[in-house]
Amino acid sequence: MTLSELKFIIAVAHEKNFRKAAEKCFVSQPALSLAIKKLEDELSLTIFERSRTEVAVTPVGQLIVNQAIVILDEAAKIKELAKVGDNQLSQPFKLGLIYSVAPYLLPLVIPKLRQNAPTMPFEIEENITQNLEEKLKKGNIDAAIIALPFDVMGIDVINLYDEKFVAVIPVEHKWSDKKFIKTKELNDEKVLLLDNTHCFSNQVKEACPGLNKNSEVQLGNSLETIRNMVASNLGISVLPESACSLRYENNLVKILPFEEPAPFRRVALAFRKSSAKKNAISVIVESIKDLNIRGFNT
Repeated sequence: MTLSELKFIIAVAHEKNFRKAAEKCFVSQPALSLAIKKLEDELSLTIFERSRTEVAVTPVGQLIVNQAIVILDEAAKIKELAKVGDNQLSQPFKLGLIYSVAPYLLPLVIPKLRQNAPTMPFEIEENITQNLEEKLKKGNIDAAIIALPFDVMGIDVINLYDEKFVAVIPVEHKWSDKKFIKTKELNDEKVLLLDNTHCFSNQVKEACPGLNKNSEVQLGNSLETIRNMVASNLGISVLPESACSLRYENNLVKILPFEEPAPFRRVALAFRKSSAKKNAISVIVESIKDLNIRGFNT
């Protein structure tokens, strides 16, 4: 059993195609097929069920593929440890963030990180949760700031803060005199949300289940676009509280809190269990938890 063979079975499991897996691994298809057959013979079991039209992973094969991912991740840690050495806070750190967190957290935490880790360069990427998960598993990023739940094999999470949701309405809306609203009151309104690739929209729908049945839902591409759509009197929306701090005030909209218990999301930092940058991760976590601002309740 070799690391190359483990790499091959992971590629086939992902691509469900021997030719595409071979191309991904930069080897010929016969070489890849032979290596996988050799591994199956060594283990005396079938990892893949093959037919002319498809490749399927057997139940025991999936367990082996899952373990292979862990083994390759641990093996990669050796190179990472050698590269990082004792200077974690001087090495570049690749941080991914979901779209509904990045523009509101980064302006606050970057100055803090410049104080706590002045020689650590940050490479920032905004993306949806699904893409950040893949990049994290492949080692393309060192950590990701996401919203829970985030249950991924080989990945640890550290809770950062809980953030309430708030309603955003046009200033001349019929609710303008209200101080609080109930989630069920959204059911008969035109509600503006992010498209379904964003986990924030799914969390809003879970917190306000009537949205899926009664209300008219219109989708937008960013929270700032949605805020402007609300200002244009196109409907109402739900935003994370951090998106409604003073720097984002708009005199054409009004912020309405929800009655307690208000819906909220839990934001966390996700990283590979085998990461060689645990010290850097600790600095990031502490820098975020040190923020004592509206919308970030640790």
